[in-house]
This record gives sequence, structure tokens and C-alpha cells, in this order.
Amino acid sequence: MKTMVNLHVRWMIRRDLASVVDIEELCFEFPWTEDEIINMLRQAHVIAKVVEYRDGIGGFMFYTLHRTRLHVENIAVHPDYRRCGIGTAMVETLKSKLSPIRRTSLALDVRESNLDAQLFFRHHGFKAVKVIREAYEDTDEDAYRFAYKIGDDE
Repeated sequence: MKTMVNLHVRWMIRRDLASVVDIEELCFEFPWTEDEIINMLRQAHVIAKVVEYRDGIGGFMFYTLHRTRLHVENIAVHPDYRRCGIGTAMVETLKSKLSPIRRTSLALDVRESNLDAQLFFRHHGFKAVKVIREAYEDTDEDAYRFAYKIGDDE
């Protein structure tokens, strides 16, 4: 793994939008459009964070707050900055939001074809708990629901 120097996870602001759209387009075969990202940001209970890395945005995540869990809607790291600790910083930020009293778990869906993401989340203590058949509107691809619960990696 490369160095984790100069990483800072913070709330996404308006001027980050172009960088988030660029990363989305670089990372996904079927990326969210700028309008879809803006619509996500307008939803109640959606949190958007970015990771500052060097002189720009190295990654981002969107997650929704539910009564007993957090659900990651989208998470991505710029391809040029993978294995620099950005993904790990985002996962650790998510885990830090959990509490035995309130939200005790994280969940996210990963495309069946995205082996790198599956391995990444397994490495960070997530478990595949469900197969979601034909999970995506753009293809008939299945997804795996990954979950992390407080204490799973201890």
C-alpha cells in the first residue's frame, strides 16, 4: 500500500461536484449522471463525504441514515489513487458512525462482476449476506449485499 499522507475526509460541498462526477465516470461502466448525483444530495437523510488527497478529491461516498443502520449508496476512489488508503479512510469513517445504542450496522450492494470491491469490503470485515437478483436497471446483473455489524471484525 502506498502512503496515507494528506488524507482528509470531509463533507462534500458544491464545488466538489465536478470532481465527484469525474471520479464516478472513471470508476463505473454505468455511472450516475450529474443530475442523479444532485438528486441524491437533495434526499433527506443522505450524507455525502469526499476525501481530500494531495491537491484534489481522491474519493467520495454517499450514505443514507436509517433507524438502525447506515446504507452506502455509492462509494468510489479515483483509479489513480487506489491503494493509498482512501477507501480505508472512508470505511473507517463509516464504522466510526456506528454505536451499540443506535446504528449497529452498515450495508451496501456490490455488483456481481466487481470482484475488487467484494475483496476490499471482505478485507474490512464485511460479509456477503444476500444475493439481490437483477439488482440494476442498466443490466440484469445481480448484486451481493454486504453487511458489517459492530463487533464483526473483533
